[in-house]
Amino acid sequence: MSAHTFAYARPSALTSTGAGTARTLGLETAGGLTPTGPEAHPQFFAGFLSAPQAAARALLAVADVAAARYYRRDRPASLDPVVTGNGDRLRFESFSGCCGVYARLDVLPDGLRGADTGHGTTNVDVNNPLRDALSRLGGDDPLHLRVGPEAMAVTTLDGPVVEKKVPLPDRWLRGFAESQAATAGFDLRAELSAAEATRFLRSLPRTGTTNGPLWVVQSGRTLRPATRPVPGAVCLPGPERLVALQRVLRNATHLRVYGPVPDGAAPTASAWEIGLPGMRLTLTLSPEPARGFSGEGGVLEALATDDAAADAELISVLLAWEPRIDPADLAEQSGLTVDRVRAALTRLGTAGRVGYDTAEAAYFHRELPYDARRAERHNPRLVAARTLLAEGAVVLERPGHAVVSSGERRYQVRESGGALSCTCQWWADYRGRRGPCKHALATRMALRAANPTETATTGAAR
Repeated sequence: MSAHTFAYARPSALTSTGAGTARTLGLETAGGLTPTGPEAHPQFFAGFLSAPQAAARALLAVADVAAARYYRRDRPASLDPVVTGNGDRLRFESFSGCCGVYARLDVLPDGLRGADTGHGTTNVDVNNPLRDALSRLGGDDPLHLRVGPEAMAVTTLDGPVVEKKVPLPDRWLRGFAESQAATAGFDLRAELSAAEATRFLRSLPRTGTTNGPLWVVQSGRTLRPATRPVPGAVCLPGPERLVALQRVLRNATHLRVYGPVPDGAAPTASAWEIGLPGMRLTLTLSPEPARGFSGEGGVLEALATDDAAADAELISVLLAWEPRIDPADLAEQSGLTVDRVRAALTRLGTAGRVGYDTAEAAYFHRELPYDARRAERHNPRLVAARTLLAEGAVVLERPGHAVVSSGERRYQVRESGGALSCTCQWWADYRGRRGPCKHALATRMALRAANPTETATTGAAR
């Protein structure tokens, strides 16, 4: 685990110049990336919000998740949210300290008034005095939002006056990649009106009281519990982890729920989107409260191939902080197949350079303002698989069958329909639901080395 320093020119604050005037929400930025390169304090927006009170509450919800741990709550968690300017919208993102909840607030074009939106990604300071001020914000008086320093101050800043040194776990960085890979396979499962959404969410427990996975399915205008994953059901793992949505229910316009097709009775991740005027607030939950996104393994196949690495370098040149990335367009521009583009986007997601928006079923471009590639270099299963390969532990005995020696044990890895299974305990426990084991991953690498023309599309998002 390394320490990351957020350096701000001043604290973020909510200010007012006098009675009857618009307030200004000044969000200060730390070092980030823009189309012109790294900047110490980039500015992405200076204009008015269409729904000030809803925006303030939604931003607090994102900050709530950044400051929370929903598992092993005794450990500290405090990471400032990430903001990305996509040219027509702002996206505020955070991860819980336990890596099990991913929050994103999309302030859409209809939610922003009177100014253009810039391009780039950075962290924003959300301090305790600002949280207190935002929580007291009442009415719907005009609220001016500034993301980054005032235009006149950009060239006069002498250096940071606020520094926050926080631990930056590798697993937190991997969570960005794994949540993107998971949500790319989600479909819309349910939609509730504002009134029904409020009724349902307020009925959920605030503390962990459930044993095993909880399932819900749309029934008429509401959601009802299901004892098993019936058709159309979505998993609600750790319902207490949706508590941050309580902040915005007064301003909600709808609730949409996204999830994958259930695979037996095993718990799955799910995404819960609250619609707001000109905005969307989404919480994505890992399959279990004690199971962070970082260990899901959905991106390991894409990391285990040199083809995807080369393709990702090519695709990265074509990205320009777009709010919607169309794989078909990238395929036409790059000359790659759509499947290879999707594998490349999955690979770029491991460096935090691509996210996925379930509401629009589309990828979007961002650049995390820290060395997110360390998440790949320090992924335990990937490191172990590369070690096994380097030690000559993988023997391809015949087509579709390999033997992998690990310590004093020998594991049988078999291929069927393009998927690999293994005789190890990891496979017995998860059967591929959390990605390949290290033995299968090492075998995949060996197979690709033996057959360089094989295209790495396995593990790419839909």
